[in-house]
Amino acid sequence: MAAINDLVNQIENLELRERIQREINKMNKQKKFGLVFEEHLPECTPLYDIPVRAGSLVARKSGDMNELYTVFEINGKKAVCKRFEGMEISEFSVSALVSVAKFGDPIYPCLKPIDSVCNAPDSDLWHTLIEADNYHALQLFEYLYAGKVDCIYIDPPYNTGARDWKYNNDYVDGNDTYRHSKWLSMMQKRLRIAKKLLNPKDSVLIVTIDEKEYLHLGCLLEELFPEARMQMVSTVINPKGNRRDNEFSRCEEYIYFVYIGVAAIISNGTDMLREMDEVEEGNGKDKSVRLRALLRQASNHGKRTDRPNLFYPLLFERETGKFVGHGPVLDITEDRNSYTPLDGVVAMWPIGANGTELTWNLQPTTLMDKHRQHFLSFGRWDGEKRTGYYLSEGQEENFKKGLYNIVGQDQDGAYVIELKSVEDRDVRPMTIWHKKSHSASEYGTTLLNNIFHDRRFSFPKSVYAVKDTLRFFVANKPNALIIDFFAGSGTTLHAVNLLNAEDGGHRRCIMVTNNEVSDAEAKELTKAGHHPGDAEWEALGIARYVTWPRTVCSIEGHDINGNPLKGNYLGSDIPMANGFKANAAFFKLSFLDKNAVALGMQFKEMLPTLWMKAGAHGKCPELDGNDIPKVLILPENRFAVLTEDDAFPELEAQLADHPEIDTVYIITDYEAGYCAMAKSLKVAHTYQLYRDYLDNFRINTGRN
Repeated sequence: MAAINDLVNQIENLELRERIQREINKMNKQKKFGLVFEEHLPECTPLYDIPVRAGSLVARKSGDMNELYTVFEINGKKAVCKRFEGMEISEFSVSALVSVAKFGDPIYPCLKPIDSVCNAPDSDLWHTLIEADNYHALQLFEYLYAGKVDCIYIDPPYNTGARDWKYNNDYVDGNDTYRHSKWLSMMQKRLRIAKKLLNPKDSVLIVTIDEKEYLHLGCLLEELFPEARMQMVSTVINPKGNRRDNEFSRCEEYIYFVYIGVAAIISNGTDMLREMDEVEEGNGKDKSVRLRALLRQASNHGKRTDRPNLFYPLLFERETGKFVGHGPVLDITEDRNSYTPLDGVVAMWPIGANGTELTWNLQPTTLMDKHRQHFLSFGRWDGEKRTGYYLSEGQEENFKKGLYNIVGQDQDGAYVIELKSVEDRDVRPMTIWHKKSHSASEYGTTLLNNIFHDRRFSFPKSVYAVKDTLRFFVANKPNALIIDFFAGSGTTLHAVNLLNAEDGGHRRCIMVTNNEVSDAEAKELTKAGHHPGDAEWEALGIARYVTWPRTVCSIEGHDINGNPLKGNYLGSDIPMANGFKANAAFFKLSFLDKNAVALGMQFKEMLPTLWMKAGAHGKCPELDGNDIPKVLILPENRFAVLTEDDAFPELEAQLADHPEIDTVYIITDYEAGYCAMAKSLKVAHTYQLYRDYLDNFRINTGRN
């Protein structure tokens, strides 16, 4: 090193000498063993909604985001710029430039409302989608939810070599020599902040990945979470396999689970991922449960004339054989051929092998009760009929006593059960998952196609795969907070809503995605003269073109054309057309001027942030006009704001009438006054504005 330092000192250009010395210092700090990778220049974020002014740090919209300039002056529509950390002077059109947030600079984020969907006006459950660079969104989350998150589920870019993700606003493809280290650098910065969000006592980080980066990711997670326990699961997502020339076909990917604190899987004595047709050797004993046949035999008073009120048709989809319900009970005088089912539906009557009209063992209402409880099952479909079975009353009692294991569910949602033996009372899921409903093709791509028809998203996850993965950790946390900062098409929120619908939970999901367009779309838009930030460009971005429309459609139960979604969710009797009793708000991450914040000039812009910090209860509030009240009481949102010290008695009086408010923001520069007021308030949380907000981002930026 001494020789290198001597050579550096011989460089006459002072600026060049200092820059080289800084890079050498960085190299000296690098590890000599373990996961070693190039810590690349930090990412720069374009701020399309921030005006370009004199003194702004900018980049060219169509250029490299690392080529930074400082605006020296603006003359009309032209900006005179000086190269950042250089002497070069250039002139650009102001419209060709974009303000930039450089990694490491203090940023003061806010949430700009874009849209919302409300399908449960009586519920205060509001999910959130944020359009943003996820690094800055994570910085905001550190202010909002440090140590409060129950589960983080992410599906980051897999770094396959395709042009499917960007670093510093440039696509990273297979020709990039530093492809792997750029990916690791990108992940490391985000996971460091994500760790601060997780509840240190009991939470989990879930990361999906494929073979391109799973080894690197495992090492990175071990370094960042040395105190945690970690497992990797192999999961089949493409049962048919993805053909690789001269190699094995790839059918699986991997899921890393990082257990924080006392976190553990919740199996409730049930292997939630065992297939119904899976055979186990077990202990050699027959564990099968023999169900009762639905068709009553003639020898058991089962003729139609014996019990005419039990003669009715069961209905199945012609193409798939899926059970869809039953038809009317026919009078003894009515010919069964007089009943005609709807198009595409087949009616199956209780008919014996010799053509005798028999009956079912169950009344129609009892039959549907069995179906809703997952106690009604059917055999294979031959195009005309399926043999029916159900749990008898005695078997139902055994089920309630916990004498059976649920080993799966069939296509109609019926439980597949077996006798529970002493050896398997605490059944644990395996580390290899092979479940039909986890197929990304059928329950990811096809599901999205049913919503969008003409819009494409590459490699969406199966909504059931994500739901099952989350359920292992939040099944007993009905109010869990779940974050996904690589939201993609929005599968995680869809899965959380489905999980809530199945068990009555009130779990809240926050998703983050950028609004990038595909490589092909970017070329077409550029050819047409559009740039990032233009309305035409933004309309085709993933957040606005895929993630948010999917969120709205899945919650309201229709496709993008307004037509009801078809079918039920697998394993349940929940029609997709019913949507979900849930609400969601859509925001874009923007940035505030810290001086304007300190002067209280941007309170309205900060209101959504305060809403989220208080728990995102009820619809995000808005203020009309320019006047800000001295006391803002928001019972529906469970928070209040004091904007003037002298109105504190009024605040106390109003809080006495609203015990549901558990968060109060006090705007004051007087530290002692804030402490005195906070102490006298009987609420769970108080925060001093704007000091709490400004200090958080000023201090934490340097630490991250």
